[in-house]
Amino acid sequence: MTSVSTLLPLRVLVLGAGSWGTALAHAACHNAQVMIWARDPKTAHDINLQHRNRRYLPDIALPAGLLACDSLEQAFAFLQDASSSLIILGTPVAAIAHTCAILRDHLPAAGLQTTPVLWTCKGFEQQTARLPHEVAQAILADTIPHTGVLSGPSFAREVAQGLPVALTVASRHECVRTRATAALHAGNTRIYRSQDVVGVEVGGAMKNVIAIACGIADGLALGMNARAALITRGLAEMSRLGLVLGGDAATFSGLTGLGDLVLTATGDLSRNRQVGVALGQGQDLDTILSSGMTAEGVRCAQAALMRARSLDIDMPITEAVCSVLFDKVSPLDAVSRLLSRESRSE
Repeated sequence: MTSVSTLLPLRVLVLGAGSWGTALAHAACHNAQVMIWARDPKTAHDINLQHRNRRYLPDIALPAGLLACDSLEQAFAFLQDASSSLIILGTPVAAIAHTCAILRDHLPAAGLQTTPVLWTCKGFEQQTARLPHEVAQAILADTIPHTGVLSGPSFAREVAQGLPVALTVASRHECVRTRATAALHAGNTRIYRSQDVVGVEVGGAMKNVIAIACGIADGLALGMNARAALITRGLAEMSRLGLVLGGDAATFSGLTGLGDLVLTATGDLSRNRQVGVALGQGQDLDTILSSGMTAEGVRCAQAALMRARSLDIDMPITEAVCSVLFDKVSPLDAVSRLLSRESRSE
């Protein structure tokens, strides 16, 4: 295994070797000694010896100093003698409860309970409609107190390529914001800081749902006017839900609101938009998903709508997306229903 440089006192552990976890591990190598934990031993082997993640980013050369392992014990031992450390959870929303349980069971025993923890997943938990911080809080409680979220308009591939990106770290704890900035703010990666965990998470969740709607409109060839309308009204929908849940209005006009929404609704690398385009072109959801295309917006759309309805919040675009995804309503009929809504003040 490649030896770890002693020149960088900060150590970063990334749990999850998917495309986003790998991209963030790559970015953190500018400022820190980094280890990535992979569930698959072959992935860890490839990163260590070939400096490639052949499953998720096969054409991206990874830094020679990036370490990988498939052992949780080895992963946490990597942080134990560090003067400064950070844990990044590169797992999807569906796995955050399990990952937080791992932290609860391992970090105190390793003397790492005060290590800042960041998650990067975007969405509502499918069964409970909880946001990631609500899931984490229920499991970690006061055992692992310093937590936060990292989000923003970003495609993993571009981050791994070293292209410019701006992200937001949100936490109630200054130590989390400071540590994340120290680990990731370098080169073409800019980190902005916020205390609005709720707003950042709602933006990250809802932009995926709105991106599916924009993809459907594009698949139906409804034009750029329709796309602009969906983005604008989608932003209003996102903000309504976020404000009721306790988010800050300013967050929704920033990187994790409007910024992430525009990227995901218009970018060709957006899997959520691609799912919408395929639906608009007449493919059914089962066929789309069986082809290997996954998108967080599909998983969280129903949960987002459930949370909104429990709060009596009007979410017409989210309702339309859910009707296409799960109620067999045709994309054209769903759009017609949106267009038939009565005029109202903006």
